[in-house]
Amino acid sequence: MKKKSVFLDENTNLEVEEFLQSHHTLYVPVGATEQHGPHAAIGTDVFIPREIARRLCEREGNALVAPSLAYTLSYPHKGFTSEFSLSIETFMAVVRELALSFAKAGFRRIVFLNGHYDNTYALAYACAQAAETMPEGARAFPFNYYDALTPEQFALMTEGGKGLHAGDGEVSMLLAINPDWVDMEKANAEFPNFPETITDSPALHNAVFFSSPGSVYRMTESGTWGDASKGTAEKGEQILEAGVQAVINLMADYEKTIEGLEIR
Repeated sequence: MKKKSVFLDENTNLEVEEFLQSHHTLYVPVGATEQHGPHAAIGTDVFIPREIARRLCEREGNALVAPSLAYTLSYPHKGFTSEFSLSIETFMAVVRELALSFAKAGFRRIVFLNGHYDNTYALAYACAQAAETMPEGARAFPFNYYDALTPEQFALMTEGGKGLHAGDGEVSMLLAINPDWVDMEKANAEFPNFPETITDSPALHNAVFFSSPGSVYRMTESGTWGDASKGTAEKGEQILEAGVQAVINLMADYEKTIEGLEIR
C-alpha cells in the first residue's frame, strides 16, 4: 500500500482530489538559494521552512506542503558566487501565478511560509495582486515562520537580535534537520561593523540592505552574520518546535481575525 505523505508532489492526482474534499490548506515553503558563510548549505532558507511545514502538517493532519520556492530575492548577496535569484518582478509574478493555480485547484488557504526575510514585502504585494482574480473564498498570504515567536524564542534564534544570517540559530536548526548540511569545522563568527546610531531603527535595514544590491557582500568578509560555532542540534530542535507552534498559532489567529473584523 502506498504510504501517505504531507508533501503535495508525493501524492497522486487522485489523492490530491480526495484531500480537497475535506481540507483546503496548502503551505508553500519560500526561501532562497544563496551563500550561508563558509560552513552552511546554500539552501538553508529553504530547508528550514520546509521542515517546519512538514512537522506542522504531520501534526495537524489538515494541510499539505507544496514544492518549495527556492529561487527568490537574494540581491543583497550579489558578489558572492552562490547568489542564485530572480528579479523582484519575476519573483512576484511567480508567487502571483502559483497562488492562482493552487486556488483554481481547490485550495482555499495558500500560505507562503517564508524563511528568508528579504522576500517579506514582495510576497505580500504579490498575494495582493493575486487577490484580484482569486476564486471566491480563496486567500493567499505570507507568514515568516519566526513572526510569532516569543521574545525569548526570537532572542534564542537570533543571538539576541545580533545574528541574522548563517549564525547560531540557522546552523542549530540545520544540525537538527540534517547535520550533513553543515561543516562545523569551518563554522565562524562575524558580525557587520554597525556604528552607533541615533534611532536604532529597523527602518535602517530596509534602507541599507533591501535598497542596495550587494550590501551583505560589501559589509562582511565571509558572508556570516552571527556566531555559527555556537550551533547545536539540541538548540535547533528547540527553535524548530517553537516555529511549528508559532505558525499553528498564527493560522488560528488569522482565521479569528478575518471572522472578527470583516463586516462586509
